Amino acid sequence: MKIEEYLDRDMLAIGVANVMAGALENILFTHERALLVVPGGTSPGPIFDALSAARLDWDRVDVTLTDERWVDESSDRSNGALLRRRLLVDRAAAAHFKPLYRDGMGVDAGAADVARDLEAHMPISVLLLGMGADMHTASLFPGAEGLDAALAADAPVALPIHAEGQEPRISLSAHVLNDAMSKHLVIFGAEKREALERAIDLTPRDAPIAAALDELTVHWAD
Repeated sequence: MKIEEYLDRDMLAIGVANVMAGALENILFTHERALLVVPGGTSPGPIFDALSAARLDWDRVDVTLTDERWVDESSDRSNGALLRRRLLVDRAAAAHFKPLYRDGMGVDAGAADVARDLEAHMPISVLLLGMGADMHTASLFPGAEGLDAALAADAPVALPIHAEGQEPRISLSAHVLNDAMSKHLVIFGAEKREALERAIDLTPRDAPIAAALDELTVHWAD
């Protein structure tokens, strides 16, 4: 793990977008297609804004999410809807989006369908992660129902996750995230940096982000 520090969040957004665009370009030099996996939430929005304008062969890029709430895109809690507004625009509108939500399916059946669909696209080419102050990443929450299954070395690509007090979710499994070819984490503020430093000495059951620290580049701004 290495940490890159930025003077402010605006510079971080531009810097991370450039790094990710460069990583995608390198993958496309040697591979027919690239798989870009990103989180939802508001924090990566400025990164998406900058990345969407990058000059890439976007029609050769597949895009999916690290995780998704089990809601359709009409919901303001849909990560897929956020991606359509912030990333899959401008030049990146040519990318192929692979949503995680499956209309008309429950989360268990939907997760199995997503796993089958994404299996052929593995490994992830370029991955962007977020992390909560509780050291969760994607929808791998400490204590969540489904966490142990998602941490297993032979876990399917995607699984259902049930965290207390939240709607059902689908998340990519830990080994799929950890095996990404180019792997990045964005965090802001002292609290999350301190949480990340604690995670180094914890197990993935207690700090799920610990399952994805191998060769991870952390991008931090206060």
